[in-house]
Amino acid sequence: MTNLEQTLDTRFAVQFSPSTFLMRFGRREIFICNDFRNRHYHVNPVIDCSTGVQAGHLEILLFRKWLVILSKAR
Repeated sequence: MTNLEQTLDTRFAVQFSPSTFLMRFGRREIFICNDFRNRHYHVNPVIDCSTGVQAGHLEILLFRKWLVILSKAR
């Protein structure tokens, strides 16, 4: 049996979703996926920006569906 332990470093465990996309530009990364989180605040219907869970991350929610995470590459 495989032990699958997820941490915050795995980008909220969404990299296993079939609709994820990761691009790297030098020292920066852009990670795009479907948003799966239930947000307990009013979300702008077009674009909503917030800081990420980890330091140095910026989360952009597009059309309440697509989550774009901008971060430094490791």
